Amino acid sequence: MAELAIEANNLTRKFAEMTAVSSLNLQVEKQQIYGFLGPNGSGKTTAIRLFTGLLKPSSGHVKVLGYNLPVDAERLRRQIGYMTQKFSLYDDLTLTENMQFIARVYGLNPKEQKSRLDELISIYQLTALKKQLAGSLSGGQKQRLALACAVMHKPKLLFLDEPTSAVDPENRREFWEQLFDLCDQGVTILVSTHYMDEAERCHKLAILENGIKRADDSPAQLMANMPANVIEVSTDNLRQLKQQLVALPEVVSASQLGAHLRVLVNKSIADPMTFLKQSHIMPSHTAMHLVRASLEDVFVLSTGNHIMPRASINKVEQ
Repeated sequence: MAELAIEANNLTRKFAEMTAVSSLNLQVEKQQIYGFLGPNGSGKTTAIRLFTGLLKPSSGHVKVLGYNLPVDAERLRRQIGYMTQKFSLYDDLTLTENMQFIARVYGLNPKEQKSRLDELISIYQLTALKKQLAGSLSGGQKQRLALACAVMHKPKLLFLDEPTSAVDPENRREFWEQLFDLCDQGVTILVSTHYMDEAERCHKLAILENGIKRADDSPAQLMANMPANVIEVSTDNLRQLKQQLVALPEVVSASQLGAHLRVLVNKSIADPMTFLKQSHIMPSHTAMHLVRASLEDVFVLSTGNHIMPRASINKVEQ
């Protein structure tokens, strides 16, 4: 059995009458990138704060890198790195000054500081920015600086809370390449996101909604086990057809993507295209194709009014 970096059992956190995280059961294997996928308010940040020892659970248990939290929170902190959603370094210090400050916080001696700063400045392509004030950096530059500071002390486990929310697609792609480099060096990473393409990059992920884990597994398994077939429909009057399709109880959802509809039909229907043709609402000149499920389809079926039944997908939490 693989070694676990994080193990949570019935972990719950309440704020007065609101339950931010509800009975969370989770296992994160070492040297993997594990994703939290969910909208704002789904409990992603609260769960990360519970895993870092910044919050105490209302009930349940969590063990991180072998440490029981919150009892061993102080001992754990030297082993983890945390990159917050909002840039939290000092705008009025230069890039180098920020990195030096973080190095001192983690207790690096002057020789270690110089060696580690030189190494990280090179890895994250910050050489030309060393004397620039952090507040004047672009979103992508701030992101690289924040990541460099988060790994300053070579943590075994890295927490990233929606780290790419303010950067462009090119910087996002490069950022993920850097994450895989860290993972290859033995670092375990837990990253929260609301981007489907980022979630699909993770080794495993959990889909969260209203503090509840709706599903978790590898992206490939989540898509393979989805209890619906996906049909692309191309025809005229798509908006009218969509309304007619979603009225059918066998149709889980329908959404428009450009010049076609993406229709999710319950897998209890053996031949979904024949079913749609025989529904008497499809125009005669309609083109239909059975296509691969996407992670967005899984998300739609896992949340809102389309929550999957327990047996339909691995490790579903109701």
